[in-house]
Amino acid sequence: MTTTIPVTSGGPFASAGFRRFFAARTLAESGTEVAAFALPLLAVLVLDAAPAQVGLLGALTTAAYLLVGLPAGVWTDRLRRRPVLVAGQLLHGLILLSIPLAWFLDALTLTQLYVCALLGGVASLFARIAQQGLLPAIVGRDRLMAANSALGGLSSTALLAGRGAGGHLVQHLGAPLVILIDGISQLVSGLLTLTVRVREPEPATGARSLRTEVAEGLLHVFGHPRLRSMALSALLVNLGLGALVLMTPVLIVTDLGLAEGRVGMFFMVGAAGVLLGSLVAARVEARLGPGRTLLGCALIAAAGGAAVPFLTAGNFWAVSAFWALSQAGIGAVNVVQLTLRQRWTPDHLLGRMTATLRFMMTGALTFSGLYAGAVAQAWGVRAALVAGAVILALGWIPLSRPSPSTTHD
Repeated sequence: MTTTIPVTSGGPFASAGFRRFFAARTLAESGTEVAAFALPLLAVLVLDAAPAQVGLLGALTTAAYLLVGLPAGVWTDRLRRRPVLVAGQLLHGLILLSIPLAWFLDALTLTQLYVCALLGGVASLFARIAQQGLLPAIVGRDRLMAANSALGGLSSTALLAGRGAGGHLVQHLGAPLVILIDGISQLVSGLLTLTVRVREPEPATGARSLRTEVAEGLLHVFGHPRLRSMALSALLVNLGLGALVLMTPVLIVTDLGLAEGRVGMFFMVGAAGVLLGSLVAARVEARLGPGRTLLGCALIAAAGGAAVPFLTAGNFWAVSAFWALSQAGIGAVNVVQLTLRQRWTPDHLLGRMTATLRFMMTGALTFSGLYAGAVAQAWGVRAALVAGAVILALGWIPLSRPSPSTTHD
């Protein structure tokens, strides 16, 4: 078998492995973003789900990170990461395909959506942990910022095109068929990832305690002051952002009575902000340093998110512009934080570092779905959006410390 060995000259696309990896991620990200709001809209429009039920559905989508997130990091570090990534993508695709099949057979229920959300989250969890741990082996640590910037731009472009198209596809084709598109894209992406040839470091061998290995990952993150600050900031940002992302479609479609396509347009404008933030992140970080970049972008994200609870049919485009501003800050933060985490973590801890961060960051989305649904049920959708915007605004506090260096302390 031939291998792709990271080279130190040229950009990340000089690596054949990264080009194939990038193509596979293009398929997966595009399918995911096209179907981003298909699941909650399917619950609302086809199964007449209440706001609390939509909140529970959103919580189950990310509950895997709380249930098995930390052990998943250990298990991923014990294995080669490419097979884990492929298996996660293929399983996720099959789970998604069961939804349109059940709809076609007139057997779809909220219970099935709950189960698929939970199991799909487990598959996605392993795939994402393996993906971030695999990247340094593909491109080399000296090209991580450029590679993460390219992948961030890809995610943002998929967000921009996919959510705009997805809203209209849900409107004209229906949510079940849009979920079908996502399932197929995950399967094809997994098959394409099989063609990536990469020489991975040897996984750790020998019998070790799961508890000990989980503790090593936790100690690495929380024992490193810079990683700890970024982790706490990301937790608050996701806790607030999750409520905004989950409840804004409900506000647009039910409270404002606008077409489903407006959901796609709103998040497409936001995706343009993510794309801009991702593309300029490396340049801004090189000029200002990581500390000032992270703090400044967190403040921008908070300012833009504060406008979302005031969304109406009349100010739709103005609030969409503020949302784009918020997402630009988040896009830049994501690229810089991901690169610093990968640089500061040795190969044998990459899976556990990622799992620890995902446990906090994506686990926060689980709680955001629960509290957003409960608040919306009790006091209305706008109250849930206000709560999300306030929590998002707190995300800058852990970053208000001296600028982190670009090397491990």
